[in-house]
Amino acid sequence: MASASSAFWKSFGLGVVAGMRSMSAPALLSSALRRRPSGRLAHSSLGWFQSKWAARGLKLLAGSEMLADKLPQMPDRTAPPVLAGRVVSGALVGAIVHKLNRGSLLSGAVVGGVGAVAGSYAAMSLRKLADQRTDLKEPWTGVVEDVLTIVSGKALLSGRKPGR
Repeated sequence: MASASSAFWKSFGLGVVAGMRSMSAPALLSSALRRRPSGRLAHSSLGWFQSKWAARGLKLLAGSEMLADKLPQMPDRTAPPVLAGRVVSGALVGAIVHKLNRGSLLSGAVVGGVGAVAGSYAAMSLRKLADQRTDLKEPWTGVVEDVLTIVSGKALLSGRKPGR
């Protein structure tokens, strides 16, 4: 079992990932739980999250979101309805991580939701900065963000410390 501090940072980190791409954090967590199911979720209202269908469906949604993000007519990630979706996604993964670590669902949801807001604004700022100050332009800055989203989420879920 992870410490409370570890659950906090994993929830926050996955929330940040949800802020970058709303469906990626749930897709990555669901896939990880599909490979290594937890008895702590099995008989709860969140048990569906580790099913084969949830993992597949969430991966499909995450991939679709990454493709749609490159379209010029997509709304800004900080527009209220879009940001709300990212917060809900971050709250879901945060609650699940806390449940897995015998923590409070509400605490996990709050931590994950706050991480999603932070991730949304930080990623938007970094993407705009990269577009302004480098030769990398849209949609390629979005592709780089996709890679960072996946790598970050997988690193958070691997349980390994950086450099090991």
